[in-house]
Amino acid sequence: MDLSEINWDFNVAGSWPLQVKAAVIFIVCCFVVGGGVYYFTIDQLAALDVLRQKEVELITAFEKKQRKAVNLPDYHAQLQQIEASLSDMMRQMPTKAEVANLLFEISQTASSSGLESKLFQPEATVDKEFYLELPTSIEMEGKYEELGLFVSGIAAMSRIVTVHDINLAVLPVAEKSKITRMSMKATIKTYTDASESENADQAKVK
Repeated sequence: MDLSEINWDFNVAGSWPLQVKAAVIFIVCCFVVGGGVYYFTIDQLAALDVLRQKEVELITAFEKKQRKAVNLPDYHAQLQQIEASLSDMMRQMPTKAEVANLLFEISQTASSSGLESKLFQPEATVDKEFYLELPTSIEMEGKYEELGLFVSGIAAMSRIVTVHDINLAVLPVAEKSKITRMSMKATIKTYTDASESENADQAKVK
């Protein structure tokens, strides 16, 4: 088939050879399909990728929530244990009225342990949102065993009392004395319920 003999006028396309008609139709179809893909399908494919990514994120979020839902009874049990422990700790906190007696009890523990008190100074109250921290700076002198007895006595108190920032130093040995004495500087902290102060302030306002 000699292509130069073909009349390429589209008005007489019906007279073209079958092979030429098939080739032209194929080329036109390719252009139509390509244009459709370019103008419509590419955007749809991009949207599909976004939806697939969203699907993955939703599946991941669902799996996390499902694991939490499966462990929900355990979380409830842990929460009840925490609430019970917190309730016990709150009961061990002294009320504001009991703080003075507690400080006196701490001082008496030092005396009964055989320590010499050089400093016993309550510091400013620290607001910890749910409770109030009541620090007291102390300085005690005595034998190592007496210091240990004092700390043990503090730990055995019915109210929560903690010892912080302990600084031990050996004191110079006096002449004619073979007893080694030590100095202990520390901060003793006790705690009280912050809601008690709030309730008291509200009562004053009323």
